[in-house]
Amino acid sequence: MSFPEFITNFPGIDVPFPEDVVTTAVVKSDSGLVAFFTFHKDMELPMHAHGAQWGTVVEGEIELTIGGSTRIYRPGDSYSIPAGVEHGANIKAGAKVIDVFEEADRYALKS
Repeated sequence: MSFPEFITNFPGIDVPFPEDVVTTAVVKSDSGLVAFFTFHKDMELPMHAHGAQWGTVVEGEIELTIGGSTRIYRPGDSYSIPAGVEHGANIKAGAKVIDVFEEADRYALKS
């Protein structure tokens, strides 16, 4: 299932990965950022930390390590990453994920 066109028409964000690997669409407010990620190729997201994040897998599969604990997440699975906790992921091509960031400025909007 693809995200509906009205979502894919939202602005994208600057992420450190090329668009042939991942495309983005976001809704941003003063209180946070909601990002819709579509992964076109397998991708490794290195360990990192930032403000709190909540997410859910819409399609596909991701292997997510949060604070040293690794788990496979599939459609319908959600995760919560507390602020400052290191996390990283191996994401399979075809995965679609919705992530909500407490930091409204976590990623800059594409110009």
